[in-house]
Amino acid sequence: MVSEKTTTVAVVMGSDSDLKIMDSCVAQLREFGIDAAVRIISAHRTPAIADEFAQTAEANGFKVIIAAAGMAAHLAGALAARSTLPVIGVPLVCEAGLGGMDALLSTVQMPPGVPVATMGVGKAGAKNAAILAVQILALQDAALRQKLTEFRQQQEQTVRAKDAAIAS
Repeated sequence: MVSEKTTTVAVVMGSDSDLKIMDSCVAQLREFGIDAAVRIISAHRTPAIADEFAQTAEANGFKVIIAAAGMAAHLAGALAARSTLPVIGVPLVCEAGLGGMDALLSTVQMPPGVPVATMGVGKAGAKNAAILAVQILALQDAALRQKLTEFRQQQEQTVRAKDAAIAS
């Protein structure tokens, strides 16, 4: 694990069972050269730890928090309530839940003044959370902005190649 004092993005999830999905977020961040601090913190089972983490996140060098949870999915909102940093929420599917819809609604329905940027449910949402974090950081980092531009160009080239493959 990367020291919290040397990284700019925290990826926090409510359970270690969320790792299988959030690994795609961490991998996407690494593709941009960002080593995220990864934590397991529960809004319900470890509320004091969640509170302390959120309150000290900026002092610990974080610039963006990505929070993933299923079921009640209060983690992103709980962290956003205690930090002024941008919080990106990733709702996750839970076996006992409603296919991720419960987590999506819990993450996206925040009261005015406590925003959480909410991604789609699951792995695609996890990857998009990483890309949004990069976009936020790229506002102040020209090298990261260049990597983001190259990423978008690569995406375009991939789609063009797939189109050419089926058009011939």
